[in-house]
Amino acid sequence: MNTLKITHINKTFITKHKTVQTLQDINLEIKAGEFICIIGASGCGKTTLLNIIAGLEKATCGSVSLDNHEISSPGADRTVLFQDAALFPWLRVIDNVEFGMKMLRVPKEDRRIKALKYLDMVKLKDFQNSFIHELSGGMKQRVALARALSVDSDILLMDEPFSALDNQTRNILLDELHNIWIETKKTVIFITHNVDEAVYLANRVVIMSSTPGRIKRVMDIDMNRPRKRLSSEYISIVEEIFEEMIEDTEKVGKDNCEYEKII
Repeated sequence: MNTLKITHINKTFITKHKTVQTLQDINLEIKAGEFICIIGASGCGKTTLLNIIAGLEKATCGSVSLDNHEISSPGADRTVLFQDAALFPWLRVIDNVEFGMKMLRVPKEDRRIKALKYLDMVKLKDFQNSFIHELSGGMKQRVALARALSVDSDILLMDEPFSALDNQTRNILLDELHNIWIETKKTVIFITHNVDEAVYLANRVVIMSSTPGRIKRVMDIDMNRPRKRLSSEYISIVEEIFEEMIEDTEKVGKDNCEYEKII
């Protein structure tokens, strides 16, 4: 069932002048098909945890396993979508989407079929022959999402992929990501510092505190989909998460919690 288990993860960085513990005793179990949002202020270790799950960083101690097989390096069962779309500007959109499949030696005809399928899913099929410099920021992130989906991994890891976008574009992509998750039933772990994103998307929200990063609370979001942002239930959950976050932060600005914009 592709259950991901994070067990007693600790991460310490040692520099010339000091030792910093970034993560402390992180324990979490994520079932296949869940949409998990991990939220916390900047510097709480969210991205470090995602990189450990991806196999891009090593934990100081503890383990991450997928179906009882320990993760020690990157693998085809996990795909990462970063804040930066990281596309190849010299390739067309369709070639960017096919790139990951090409590295996995997927036959050319199969690559093209899958690339067109996912470009259609992110509403960019008509732009398949465009070059990256011809696209807006939101369109670039759609291409990156189509590329991530096309390799058909079990788990999609997303590190604040919409943080650099304007609110209107971000909301459009949140809707598209929500619909794609409904259709594909992939396991998604989504890093954010935006409370609205977390409540809109997640089955469960993992709230992290800082210095060192710890799981403060895991909150089930039991709301019907699609979720109505202006409903009293929605706003109540947003406020509850916001209060949990500001208890650990002396100053939380709009970059950390933007729920004021939807009330």
